[in-house]
Amino acid sequence: MLLSIFQYSFLIRAFEAGVVIALIAPLIGIFLVLRRYSLIADTLAHVSLAGVALGLLLNINPLFTAFGVSTVASVLIERLRLSKRVYSDAALSVFLSGSLAVALTLLSIAHGFSVNLFNYLFGSIVTVSQTDLYIISGIGCVVLVGVYVAYKELLYVSFDEEAAQVAGIPTRFINVLLIMLAGLTVSISIPIVGALLIAALIVIPVLTALQFKKSFKKTILIAEALSVFSVVAGIFSSFYLNLSAGGTIVLILVAFFVASLLKRA
Repeated sequence: MLLSIFQYSFLIRAFEAGVVIALIAPLIGIFLVLRRYSLIADTLAHVSLAGVALGLLLNINPLFTAFGVSTVASVLIERLRLSKRVYSDAALSVFLSGSLAVALTLLSIAHGFSVNLFNYLFGSIVTVSQTDLYIISGIGCVVLVGVYVAYKELLYVSFDEEAAQVAGIPTRFINVLLIMLAGLTVSISIPIVGALLIAALIVIPVLTALQFKKSFKKTILIAEALSVFSVVAGIFSSFYLNLSAGGTIVLILVAFFVASLLKRA
């Protein structure tokens, strides 16, 4: 039976965590896409992977270490970008490749590739514990509150940073806040989607919603609906068809994106 999935407590936790992530990912993603910061999501995913490897090595909950490492990296990325010493994309490339190298080094210290790390790479609904659910829900609320409080400033800076600066908005702080919120979103999304696929959950629903050319708020709602549907359908598919949850979620999102392009053609 289709609803037999709900007799398993770990799947219920996966659904709860998945819905939280599906709601906040596009909310952060729309500001990143409008700022042409999409690559930051991928960079922070690799940074969080280094945090996960550190947590597994030290026998600490990987979500805590991923959260800490991604937060620090977020601030450093923005400071390096503002320093004008290197181009923005080059700064991201340094963090992306450097964090991956750190993760591999930590793995070599731990003497091999951990099965647990494999789950964090590609996502696994089985890995979501009750503690993880509390962490994901708590940090998800922090992200939602952060976006709500700074919504007008984030919107202004996303469309015209120079005009926002002239208007007295602390653009440097807003930029750092956005990247930190993105780092939090990435770090808590890893158990469901995986570090290698989380950027897709942040970016693709937004890109799909933008194809409809609606108002900003309607675009957010469309992206949220696509994200939630994809996560729920992906978890169902992974259970009944024995597929990877993260991979299935992203494939559903890609299918929606392709359909939106064909609709406009």
